[in-house]
Amino acid sequence: MNVINSEWPDIAPQTLTEGSRRGRPWALGVVALVILLVAVGLHSWRAARTAVPPPPPLPALPVAAAILSPVDVPAAIETVGSLRAVSEVMIAPEVAGRIVGIRFQAGGRVQAGALLVQIYDAPEQADLSAAQARASFAAAQLARSEQLAPTGAEPRQLLQQRRAERDQALAAVRQLAARVTQKQIRAPFSGEIGIRRADVGQYLNPGDPIATLTNLDSLYVDFSLPQQELAKVRVGGTVRISSDAWPGRTFAARVNAIEPRVGEDTRSIRIQAVVPNRGRALRPGMSVSAALDLPPERNALVVPATAIQLSASGESITVIRGPGAAAGGKAEVVAVSTGRRVGDQVIVTQGLNAGDVVVTEGQTRIRPGADVKVAIAPAKAR
Repeated sequence: MNVINSEWPDIAPQTLTEGSRRGRPWALGVVALVILLVAVGLHSWRAARTAVPPPPPLPALPVAAAILSPVDVPAAIETVGSLRAVSEVMIAPEVAGRIVGIRFQAGGRVQAGALLVQIYDAPEQADLSAAQARASFAAAQLARSEQLAPTGAEPRQLLQQRRAERDQALAAVRQLAARVTQKQIRAPFSGEIGIRRADVGQYLNPGDPIATLTNLDSLYVDFSLPQQELAKVRVGGTVRISSDAWPGRTFAARVNAIEPRVGEDTRSIRIQAVVPNRGRALRPGMSVSAALDLPPERNALVVPATAIQLSASGESITVIRGPGAAAGGKAEVVAVSTGRRVGDQVIVTQGLNAGDVVVTEGQTRIRPGADVKVAIAPAKAR
């Protein structure tokens, strides 16, 4: 028993010292971890107290919008034309002479056959009177010969001579009457007389201008179209005429003739239409816009021109997406392809579908994905 007890003191102290040495690194690690966690928590708490709060979400931007719906769009070929009078002449003398009378007022209206200018014709009038007297005498001589020749009192040869003399006398009357008529310048048709270019007492040569006479009741519209449009043109087709002289007003014309030959230089076709000129609003020589009506384009999607944005990548339109897009939603920029313009509307040929809500005003302030609200009740785009 004593031997066993005497050995314990040497063994026990050695065993406890080795165990304490093995557990010391583990305890130090735990302490270090706790310190680290406390430091991280303290740092997070300080950061939370000093951090700037996140900005509130941006409010939805107000915009104006339109709902796309298919519509039938009138189709037309637009070009530039000019007006020309159906009837227009320059009043001028056929023979030389001195003006002794002017029977019109510049800018007034004259009727067909009205005397406009009288040229001195006293010599012709005197010759005409003499010729008429000779014709009357020749007619009397012929009447007497026609009574005597059947009885044999006069030869039949003399009767034939009397007839020839009568015919010659009548021809001389007609010739002199024509000369007198040439000295009287009359209106060939009813119309508007232009500004006078001659005065009483002025000597005129044949062809010297006196004034223009224009019939303004109807006018020709001359315009040209490319040859590829030939199949769309027909006589009787409707042409809408507009002029900057009458903003907002249109005039209806009808195709009257199509030039049978295509221009070799321009490869275009000349078209002529007739427009009634009620009220004489249009004048010859005016430049006008001519739109040849075609069958309408069915189920087209049109948007206001203000909805289209231009950039280096092309044309685009801002569309509102979401379940309640008619009232608001997310903005999405959609690339589109457009066709022709109809007034203040543009046809969209690719990129949009019927029912899409497009932003028509305010899209320049919107970024893709931004929240928007429709401030103006959307209307049907047509």
